[in-house]
Amino acid sequence: MSRQHQGEIWWAEVESARRPVLIVTRTEALAVLSGVVVAPITRTVRSIPTEILLGAHEGMNTPCVANFDNLQRIHRTALTTKIGELGIRSPEICTALRMMSDC
Repeated sequence: MSRQHQGEIWWAEVESARRPVLIVTRTEALAVLSGVVVAPITRTVRSIPTEILLGAHEGMNTPCVANFDNLQRIHRTALTTKIGELGIRSPEICTALRMMSDC
């Protein structure tokens, strides 16, 4: 398995289901942690500040969002296949986290 990075989108095997997730944990910590914080990706777009809109440029087949109101910690081995990444849009993670925590 390749090394994961913050801002990448991966398929994750969690709770007997397969779903796409956005890695939120900072890249430097991923090498030493067994768990990773992810934002689940959903096709339910509510257009609120705690979502990051995703689409074809990020590797997704349909318009969807990474939902920061439902952050989850999963085991790093649950990440199975890389789908895409935010790329230059990675700073949007910090914005969504600030909005989620109301700081």
